[in-house]
Amino acid sequence: MRRIYDEQQYGVMFSGHFQVDDNYITHRPNGRGDWLIAYTVGGRGYFATDGLYRECGEGDVALLRPGAPHTYGTVKGETWNFVWVHFPERAIEDHLLPVEPLHVQHLDAGSLRTRIHEAFGRILADSRERSDFWYELSLNSLREILMLLAQQRERRLDPRIAEALHYLSVHMRSPLHIERLARTIGLSPSRLSHLFKEQTGLPIIDTLNRMRILQAALLLEHTHRSAAEIAYDVGFHNYNHFINQFRKWLGTTPSAYRKARNVPHEES
Repeated sequence: MRRIYDEQQYGVMFSGHFQVDDNYITHRPNGRGDWLIAYTVGGRGYFATDGLYRECGEGDVALLRPGAPHTYGTVKGETWNFVWVHFPERAIEDHLLPVEPLHVQHLDAGSLRTRIHEAFGRILADSRERSDFWYELSLNSLREILMLLAQQRERRLDPRIAEALHYLSVHMRSPLHIERLARTIGLSPSRLSHLFKEQTGLPIIDTLNRMRILQAALLLEHTHRSAAEIAYDVGFHNYNHFINQFRKWLGTTPSAYRKARNVPHEES
């Protein structure tokens, strides 16, 4: 049986993708009753509210609060390529949303920008297809965008170090090559190593091993795979090294860790 979307229950969410010249302008002296989020793919646009004027270029995300009087449009002499979503005031938890009437946040080129751009693309696709769960799917993608923005605001990491952390998480099972990572990030190996420890408090190899051990601990607790299999799953090819790193980060052995959590050691 097909589900029927109820605007009274959910509120209205709608989205679009515009590429417009400098004749484009939207003026709302009384604001709107919903949120607007806009991501600039290319060119330049601007937002103005309550005496605040902000231009947005590639990689900028703008959020306008409900009720804020505003004007936005394309910067003179430019073309503005942007995706946007209007969403209900009650749809998203307050702690994920900015308090100011207009908030503009820049995303440096890299995995975060790609991930957010892809999430906007999913909202566009799901809202157009209108499948049974289109609203929930769109809302999940929107929440992902806002969580990633909130995380970036709170972490305050150098974007290059944030990119390095993402690289380590994606390539956790692979041998670490600092030179390859440095080339990917755009720093020299020595500068990357120094900046990484300065920002995170740990050397790169320690951060990688800690990621691996925390993942191994979850697998020990929630699966019946052997410790040797798990060691290989998370990127350790030397079992004794795995044992030593497990003791270093969690203060115990894998078998003792599993026993303390009453996980039987047997194959499922």
